[in-house]
Amino acid sequence: MSVDRDYVLGTDEQEMARLGLQHLVWRPQMLAAWRRARITRGSRVLDIGAGPGYATADLGEIVGPQGEVLGLERSARFVAAARRRCAERGLTNTRIDEVDLMADADTATGFDAAWCRWVACFMPSPESLVERIARAVRQGGVAVFHEYADYASWRFLPARPSIERFVAEVMASWRADGGEPDIARALPALLRRSGFALREIRPIIFTARPSDFVWQWPSAFLRSGVRRLARNGRVDPSFADSVDSELDLAERDPSTIMITPLVLEIIAERQRA
Repeated sequence: MSVDRDYVLGTDEQEMARLGLQHLVWRPQMLAAWRRARITRGSRVLDIGAGPGYATADLGEIVGPQGEVLGLERSARFVAAARRRCAERGLTNTRIDEVDLMADADTATGFDAAWCRWVACFMPSPESLVERIARAVRQGGVAVFHEYADYASWRFLPARPSIERFVAEVMASWRADGGEPDIARALPALLRRSGFALREIRPIIFTARPSDFVWQWPSAFLRSGVRRLARNGRVDPSFADSVDSELDLAERDPSTIMITPLVLEIIAERQRA
C-alpha cells in the first residue's frame, strides 16, 4: 500500500512529538497493565493501532528475543516511524504491518495478548474491532485496553469556561467523525459477546498542577486541538484564542488543578473451549 490513510489528528512531526509526550506520561500505567496481564519474556503480543511505535518498541524489549510483537497500523507515515524506532533499538522480534483494522483481512492468530490504547474510541465499528482481537488472541490469552469512559470529566479548578466548551466541541467532532469518546462504557459487553471474561477493570484519572509533568500531556492536546477545530471550521479563531488565553492563565496560577478525563483499564481473558 502506497497511499497513506491519515487520521483526524494528523500524522505530521508535531503530532508524532505530541504522541511521544503522551506515551511518556502514560508509560508507567501501561507497563503496570502489562505486568497484570502477564506479558513477559517469550510472549507473542499484538499491538493494535501501533501509531509511531512507542509501545511496540517497549513490548519488543519486554518479550525478548524468544517473543514476538506484531504492530498493526494504517498510516504509512506512522508505519515508517515505528519501523525506524524498532530498528534504532536493535529489535529483530518486532514487525509493523500497514493494515486498516476496519477494511483489511485479518491473518494474525495465536497471540498471547493484544494491547489496544485509544484505538477503539476512533473506530466506526468497535464491535468489529473486538471480534478481530478475539480471532487473533489464543484461548486463555488476554486483551488489554486503555480507553476513555467519561471524557467530559476533564475539568479545571477553578473552572475555565472556554476550555470546558473546547472539551464539548472535541466530543462533538469526535462523534461526527464516526468515533465514540466514551467507548470504554461499551467494551465490557462487547468483550463478553466475543468470548472474553473480564479479569480486571480499573479507573485511571490524574490530578495535576501546572508544574507537574502529567500536565504537559493534556496541555499539548489543548494547544494543538483547538487550532485543528478552528482550521476545520468547527470553532471561530477568536474562540481558539480564548482557549489559549485561559490555558495561559491556568498555567500562571500554581494553585490551578486539572482533572484529566477518566480512562478505564480493562483486562479480559479469552475463554477456553
